[in-house]
Amino acid sequence: MSSQFDHIIDRRATDSTKWSYYDPDVLPLWVADMDFAVPRPIIQALETRIAHGVFGYAGPPKELRAVIQQRLSERYGWRIEPDDILFIPGVVSGFNLVAQAVGSNGDEVLVQPPIYPPMLTAPGNAGRICTSVPLVEGRERYEIDFDAFKDAIKPCTSLFLLCNPHNPSGRVFTKGELEHLAESCLANDIVICSDEIHCDIIFQGYDHIPIASLDTEVAANTVTLFAPSKTFNVPGLKCSIGVVQNPKLRAQIEKTAAGLIPHVNVLGYAAALAAYRDGQSWLDELLVYLEANRDFVLDFLATHLPAVKCMLPESTFLAWLDCRQAGIPGNPYEFFLENARVALNDGVRFGQGGEGFVRLNFGCPRATLSEALERMRTAMLQVNNGR
Repeated sequence: MSSQFDHIIDRRATDSTKWSYYDPDVLPLWVADMDFAVPRPIIQALETRIAHGVFGYAGPPKELRAVIQQRLSERYGWRIEPDDILFIPGVVSGFNLVAQAVGSNGDEVLVQPPIYPPMLTAPGNAGRICTSVPLVEGRERYEIDFDAFKDAIKPCTSLFLLCNPHNPSGRVFTKGELEHLAESCLANDIVICSDEIHCDIIFQGYDHIPIASLDTEVAANTVTLFAPSKTFNVPGLKCSIGVVQNPKLRAQIEKTAAGLIPHVNVLGYAAALAAYRDGQSWLDELLVYLEANRDFVLDFLATHLPAVKCMLPESTFLAWLDCRQAGIPGNPYEFFLENARVALNDGVRFGQGGEGFVRLNFGCPRATLSEALERMRTAMLQVNNGR
């Protein structure tokens, strides 16, 4: 396991949202960026671009579309054309943009909570109605209630916001699950907008399948969003990718974006090209480290905090902790922040089914992760001893 990820980098003096939001004595394991240095090829590409000294308006590097095209073909057997690619400054901007571009005011948009909070607010931002079709808690993983999904569809349902891999549960949906969802959407003329930002962070035994890769009919009905940001830890550089294989839908999205969605900046483009072209060996090592961190979290909970449950994350660097049976007084997010000085994400913000949960980011050096879990254990011991 590579020791480069064990190196602790002080981020407090860098205007980091993650590290400056809370008091200095708080360990932040919340917002989904990692505490690791990026691959050396990205740093070199940025240094070269900065050394040029001119930062005028710019489009994507000539190679970037071809590199993305090749990557999707090699990893997923998904063949796209260079013109199918749109560049946007963020996946959140992307699904908000699609919510504006598809349908009309008052239309309904389907989501599957508990889910990444901006997906719950995007429909309302666009004058649409957010309709929740909650995932179902199984014993080992969250499942999709396909009957409930079909029953939720109305004549005014125009869009489905899919999150795959799923945040916060870490589910990687199977081909069969995606086919069922796609079938329902196609039968009811519902556009699919698939947030696949964690598509590269997949653990052993699982395979990510872009829903648009299922067949040409699904591809024509889908907007796929992803980015190097989570994978290579460059979210602050604001370069994301949309793949829209339907020319009419793509033109509709571009028209809606005109004058509202800014272009990607020159450093974001440079980082994206370096990441996708030269970052794979770093990513291979990262995945080994993250999987070990994931297993460390699960082992620690089982040994020291058995009342806190967590289904096995199949992807992402996020653990969805179920604190409902842990005897925590009040909100577990507030409890761990106040008593352990560990900042997690409040499950309530993830919509229906998030009550009593917290989301933990294990994309950090093992020493940081271990200290946070020990603090949480100590806080729980104090609660139990006080009964």
